[in-house]
Amino acid sequence: MRRMLHYILKYKLLLVIGTLCMLIVIGIDQISPLLQMALVDKVIGEGEVGLFPTLILTMCILTIFKSTLGFCKEFIYDHMGTKVHRDLKYEVFQHMETFEFTYYDDMNTGELMSRINEDLENIWQTINFGLRLFIENIFYFLFSTIIIFILDWRLATLSLLMMVPIYFITMNVEKHFGRIYGELSDQKAVINTTAQEDIAGIRLVKAFAREPFEISRFLKLNQKYCDTNMELAHVTARHFPAIDFCTNVASITMIIGGGVLILNDSLSMGTLVAFSNYIYNLIWPMRQLGWLSNMLSRNKASAQKIFDILDREPKIQSPTEPYIPESIKGDIEFKHVSFKYKDEVVLKDINLHIPAGSKVAIMGTTGSGKSSLISLIGRYYDIYEGELLIDGVDVRAYDLSTLRQQMSMVFQDTFLFSNTIADNIRFSHPNASPGEIEGVCQTACIAPFIEQLEKQYDTEIGERGLGLSGGQKQRLSIARGLLRKAPIFVLDDATSALDMETEHDLITALNHLDFPCTRLMIGHRISAVKDADLIVYLENGEIKEQGTHESLLKKQGQYYQIFLEQYKDFYTLQKGGISLEKTS
Repeated sequence: MRRMLHYILKYKLLLVIGTLCMLIVIGIDQISPLLQMALVDKVIGEGEVGLFPTLILTMCILTIFKSTLGFCKEFIYDHMGTKVHRDLKYEVFQHMETFEFTYYDDMNTGELMSRINEDLENIWQTINFGLRLFIENIFYFLFSTIIIFILDWRLATLSLLMMVPIYFITMNVEKHFGRIYGELSDQKAVINTTAQEDIAGIRLVKAFAREPFEISRFLKLNQKYCDTNMELAHVTARHFPAIDFCTNVASITMIIGGGVLILNDSLSMGTLVAFSNYIYNLIWPMRQLGWLSNMLSRNKASAQKIFDILDREPKIQSPTEPYIPESIKGDIEFKHVSFKYKDEVVLKDINLHIPAGSKVAIMGTTGSGKSSLISLIGRYYDIYEGELLIDGVDVRAYDLSTLRQQMSMVFQDTFLFSNTIADNIRFSHPNASPGEIEGVCQTACIAPFIEQLEKQYDTEIGERGLGLSGGQKQRLSIARGLLRKAPIFVLDDATSALDMETEHDLITALNHLDFPCTRLMIGHRISAVKDADLIVYLENGEIKEQGTHESLLKKQGQYYQIFLEQYKDFYTLQKGGISLEKTS
């Protein structure tokens, strides 16, 4: 709760007004038993009937006043709690947006959704209800304790002694609740992750008829969550009845002790009536102590996970005094660059110069480091050794936002939002006009498909582009990348789902863009890369070959072997040379 005060105190005025209303309500509750005492002792006991209308009218006025201020108190605290919840959720989401790719590589979507939803909801409930009740109960207990000692110190001492066990029971409960709620939060995240993955991959599940296995896996996780909840129920069942028993014993003890004092003429009946009301003001906080302990334990477990996120610093950040150029030409140079991912060397001593405005193709076997190489350009990952220069300046000196705004990435894993086609393309350039969107769609060879749709560019597409073919999703992603018109344009195997004819048309269009850019393209087909100014072949994280299409064929290395494999049905090659003759 101490760290939560930072967020709560942003709304000090609401807190002060809400607490002031609360104190007035508590004060009225402290006056009411005294009025009842006067009613019993003076009106009924001594026959002062003239006081009756005054006492009843005063009670009615105080009740109305209490109800009005009670409404204000509830509304203000709820209003403050909602604002704190909004701020905290925004801060968590904003902070998560600063994390590097490595963080998301290691985290499950379901777990992160649990943090930003369930855990933040637990904190919101604690602020909305728990904070108010905590402050309320403290004042009720303090004021009522003072007054009952003034009324009769003997009866007050006896009643309070009976409540001591409740404190120790509650402290014991909190120890159990803290551990259990931590486990429940973790298990809920695992369940959310499993459900999210299964729903997202439902086509794969059905394709392999794996429904029984997935149901069984979910059942086991759900059963574990159920068992932990049952453990929580056992703790509650063991301790909460004991708390109720102690509070009831305190009430009975007060009645018995008060009755004895009345019989001995040491206490008036009105005082006992008032005393019973004040004891209720003590018993009620004691009863809620267990419930508050429950809520605070849940909040503690959730807050710990939330603050773990907020306390984590992004591993890739802009320097203190970043380099912010007005524009970038797109000259890229790797100098003895090595890269590690989770202690595994992925790239080794890469030396590569890519002049501004050139077209570079990157080829290689699976796992050779192609995607890692281009991810280093935008500092999505940081290099391990060496230097990576853009326009002669180390990428680590750039302001991250500026650097990435000068790049346009089309990733291998195509992602589309549940939105219209136009809004998905406009994601890279929010202010783009409809004409600009149509233009990049023509270049990406997707315009004919869109124009056949009933709503054309306003067509809603499903989550992650469901309902579209792989090639259609890739072309939409390419259109989105083209719309930015960035000086560095990167395609990470972005044409793998296209047929050769469509790929040829697309590559031809990309070779005649109406804006200057350095283009890097990962490809596997000779047809897609042969027109590049430079072709780089990677193997086991090292550059094995680089050159133009013709020069690499002359070397008769790995690129040459790929060429033979892909074109063996179309060409015969003369031994000892590269002269090509079409087969008849």
